[in-house]
Amino acid sequence: MDRPEHPSHRGTGPAFLRGLLAVAALALWLGVMAVGGPTFGKIGDVQTTDRTTFLPASAEATRAVEWQSKFAESDSTPAVVVIESAEGLAPPAAEPLVEDIRTAEVGGAAIVDGTVVGPLPSDDGRALELIVPVSGGLDVEAAVAELRSLADAALAAGDLPEDASVYVTGPAGFAADLTEAFGGIDGVLLAVALAAVLVILVVVYRSVLLPISVLLTAVAALCAAIVVVYQMAAAGLIRIDGQSQGILSILVIGAATDYCLLIVARFREAIAAGLERWAAVRQAWRRSVEPILASAGTVVVGLLCLMFSDLNSNKALGPIAASGIVFSVLAAMTLLPALLGFMGRFAFWPVMPKPSPEGTDAEERTVAESRAAYPFWSAIAGWVRRRHRPVWIVTGLVLAVGCLGVTQLQASGVPESSLVLGESEARDGQEAIARHFDAGSGSPTQIYIDEVAADEALEAVAGLDGVASAAATADGGGPVRPGMEPRVVDGNVQISVTLTDPPDSAAAEETVLELRSTVHALDRASVVGGPTATALDQQATAQDDVRKIIPLVLGAILLILMLLLRSIVAPVVLVATTVLSYGTAMGVSALVFNGILDFPGADPTVPLFGFTFLVALGVDYNIFLMSRAREEVARLGVQDGMTRALTVTGGVITSAGVVLAATFAALTVVPIMFMVQLGFIVAFGVLLDTLVVRTLLVPALAHDLGRWLWWPSVLFRRSEGR
Repeated sequence: MDRPEHPSHRGTGPAFLRGLLAVAALALWLGVMAVGGPTFGKIGDVQTTDRTTFLPASAEATRAVEWQSKFAESDSTPAVVVIESAEGLAPPAAEPLVEDIRTAEVGGAAIVDGTVVGPLPSDDGRALELIVPVSGGLDVEAAVAELRSLADAALAAGDLPEDASVYVTGPAGFAADLTEAFGGIDGVLLAVALAAVLVILVVVYRSVLLPISVLLTAVAALCAAIVVVYQMAAAGLIRIDGQSQGILSILVIGAATDYCLLIVARFREAIAAGLERWAAVRQAWRRSVEPILASAGTVVVGLLCLMFSDLNSNKALGPIAASGIVFSVLAAMTLLPALLGFMGRFAFWPVMPKPSPEGTDAEERTVAESRAAYPFWSAIAGWVRRRHRPVWIVTGLVLAVGCLGVTQLQASGVPESSLVLGESEARDGQEAIARHFDAGSGSPTQIYIDEVAADEALEAVAGLDGVASAAATADGGGPVRPGMEPRVVDGNVQISVTLTDPPDSAAAEETVLELRSTVHALDRASVVGGPTATALDQQATAQDDVRKIIPLVLGAILLILMLLLRSIVAPVVLVATTVLSYGTAMGVSALVFNGILDFPGADPTVPLFGFTFLVALGVDYNIFLMSRAREEVARLGVQDGMTRALTVTGGVITSAGVVLAATFAALTVVPIMFMVQLGFIVAFGVLLDTLVVRTLLVPALAHDLGRWLWWPSVLFRRSEGR
């Protein structure tokens, strides 16, 4: 164990050298921030919203995309323009709008790539439908915005009936709405997270300079991470979307702040013991480095386990988030110590710690002496010690009951139309299509099958329930008419299938499964793709990832804890209690999502991301507690050591948990169902882990297990008979 430094020890090495190193660290991080700041504005240039790019190459929908590129005349994305009116509509009424769309441009490039299909009248005569192929090289969001502007102009000019409504939907419309919803990540999300952290730090430390220093460190870490992630995405090493960027920002702000809080707590102890500022920085750094590295190691390893995912979106989040944790550690261990060294005890102004007049190191206080310094946490630690068995039994039972809610979690996927919360013109347009047309029109399912089996497949497919129409594709891209032959590419024919149900519905997915079964029986090499098939394959792959990655994360974290604590029993207890906390968080979240927020379900990646973040981050606080307990147990014995550890770490760990929960709660400002769900799960789970598991359950179990908690380490043998 590190020996405390006497106040008279002013540190080794000249003050000039220490100051020079601190200035170098400040200059380096200011340079990183100067580069990283502008990179935030460019990160959108390397993002992708195409869901097929996130599927593994082996997925059937991915293979269908390869065939689609062979048959397609262009790489356009279809937008569907729907016009409805209770007064009735005839195709000529939409001609002025059609002409405007045909000649429309975005950035000097034509929006339409090919021919506008329609106006197609509905059977009830109250709606018209246009299929607009948006050029593949265009910004889809900008193109859809222009289409919606043209629709508004047509309504204002009186070209359409007074009661008419126009919607731009289809794959392009949904992509545009999703991109617009994620637009809050760059500004609002970061501002909310930083504001929440600032308020909490001001309340905790009643200081002005310290919160600013911690936030500056966190922002510097985020800037460095953004630069690295941008370069990885630009080089094609990873695929990044708005979801990954938002999680990165929140994770870095929360994690960097947590690491800073641990260093600040040690620095305050050293200053209170009477150490000179640079000596205090050195002692704080030395006594924080092991738990911070162990904590970061568990998170990084847990996140890198995502690289075993078959979904490219999950796989990319591993290195993206891991890089954020790495830079959080680097900033906390270099930039913050430099700032603290320059400020000294004035960092805590106006409530500055007073040095001990005796010059006794705060680390050497006995448990009894700690009561005066930490009265609240001393009372909690004493109560847990006296009532340890009832505490862990009751706490464990309450958490177990909370886990029962997991049975209500509906994580088999949600319709694309439900991803965006609040207003969505694409969703409204999809509902309008369902009112007047076959709900799957505009988002057809595509079948690619050997030409020998094409006629038989077409006949079988057309007779299936859930299929409104089916036609082979002719040269030029239109459906085969009487007297025409289908287009054949590399021996295959494309069959376009319009479903009766909305393309993002469970009924449509069931129809796609039946389509696949039907055509595979005729030609094993045939593939079925399209928007519905892509969503179906993504959900199946995500569910497989959950079963594969969760054991990897648990095993990796357990191994790291064993190496850190030199014990077998303690790591098992810590991981088991964290998993119990995760189960409770998911159970309560399921009840909230279903009963209060009335969500239609959850994406299959929600349990996986929730597990990865909660287990890795939840273990962090147990690491902070148990690494301190290992120090104190070696000095004071098993019972007094655990009591002392809970007493002195209670405030800083609780503050860290509240900060991390607040940053993840900021995700709920993004109007995307996945982000709201993940934000709630992690925020609630972190608070549960911090306030209940780490405060009550783990210490109570530690007291009950006694020295066996540390088996077979040196602490176990030393504590025999004590």
